[in-house]
Amino acid sequence: MSLADLLLRKLPDYHFPDRYIHFRAGQSPFSTWPSAGMAIAVYLALIFGIEKVMLQRKPLKLNTIFQIHNIFLSVVSFVLLVLIAEAIAPVLLERGFFYGMCARESLTPRLEFYYMINYYMKYIELLDTVFMALKKKPLTFLHVFHHSATAILGYSTMIGRPSLSWFPVGLNLSVHVLMYYYYYATACGRKIWWKKYVTKIQIIQFVLDLLFLEAENLTFIFLSSGYIPFAKSYARFLPQKVSCAGAESTAWFGCIITVIYLSLFVSFYKKTYTPKQKLSKENAGISLNEQAKPTKGS
Repeated sequence: MSLADLLLRKLPDYHFPDRYIHFRAGQSPFSTWPSAGMAIAVYLALIFGIEKVMLQRKPLKLNTIFQIHNIFLSVVSFVLLVLIAEAIAPVLLERGFFYGMCARESLTPRLEFYYMINYYMKYIELLDTVFMALKKKPLTFLHVFHHSATAILGYSTMIGRPSLSWFPVGLNLSVHVLMYYYYYATACGRKIWWKKYVTKIQIIQFVLDLLFLEAENLTFIFLSSGYIPFAKSYARFLPQKVSCAGAESTAWFGCIITVIYLSLFVSFYKKTYTPKQKLSKENAGISLNEQAKPTKGS
């Protein structure tokens, strides 16, 4: 029995409104540019407002609610990851990778529902920054931009409906399982030795995302300017109606955002981990020189 069937058996027999099961532009929550943009505007105003208010106050601990928040996101990310894998695996095994990447039919109603949940989770993840502001942690450009842009990217994906969404969404969920568990564990007082590897995995995620998004873009170009004219003119025995589902603009927008993410995370990794090693060596050299100097009065 699949996880999806198990969960459906546990749910009460209640029919949810269509706009909460299928993404309907203008009807579902945060399904228009103004509504998504307004949510991000409120988010930015809230976190910077909290930061200003907290200047004259002591940082809040919030350990219990922070633990609940992070373990919730880690568990939900894992469940969504399994559900998406269960939904896309039969498609890939039966019809092949190209079909899973490009065919409109591979974006099943069940997958679309999972993507909706994943999209709305991006707004819950904005609470990460709220906790940071209340704890008086520095609000870095990387953190604020990443959370804001990811929500907008999620909206763009829901509107564009690319069939390849299962790949970047699955990668992102995999990273979030580890990342939010790390935050939960450290909030519980545990020492986690693999902190820097989470950032490494995120960098690898962005590289893979770029490779697959570029593959999708090249497929769009190939089908529109290469394959279809060739098939119509010289090879009518080949399928004449071949297309890659989804808005091309969504794929290009995803590429641009991912390139920015990649550059920011690589820069963060270098600043956070590489300079410390050099600095520790320099400090060690300074301390040895200080020890070699004679003290006053000797």
